[in-house]
Amino acid sequence: MDKKFYLVREDVLPEAMRKVLLAKELLERKKVDSVAEAVQLVDVSRSVFYKYRDAVFPFQAVVKESIVTLFFHLEDRSGTLSQLLSVVAAAGCNVLTIHQTIPLQGRANVTLSISTNEMKEDIEELLAKLRRLEFVEKVEIVGSGAY
Repeated sequence: MDKKFYLVREDVLPEAMRKVLLAKELLERKKVDSVAEAVQLVDVSRSVFYKYRDAVFPFQAVVKESIVTLFFHLEDRSGTLSQLLSVVAAAGCNVLTIHQTIPLQGRANVTLSISTNEMKEDIEELLAKLRRLEFVEKVEIVGSGAY
């Protein structure tokens, strides 16, 4: 069964769903130690919490859950991939896949799929940093989407 998603303003959500969101936030931010403590603080039953916990999410949580695929054309030098990955990691991205072609005529193509969930900066800032690396001849986004 395909699931449809809707963007709904908070003030029209049923109170139970708003309370579940508050309980989830308390748990995520480690303000409470258990679901029992969270539901007690927000005054909602455990059964309501479990009914809605996997069905209601803050908008920013959905937006953050994405994969970006980057394509690079690099000079073939020792340590280039390591340096490239260091920049990506410093930005808070998690590398999901790496594909590198065999270098031909001193050049190689690399495709990275990265999770931007914990990204500390804007994607354009990351691209600018990557373009400044002396061995990067080209970098572009070839795809993005939620997972």
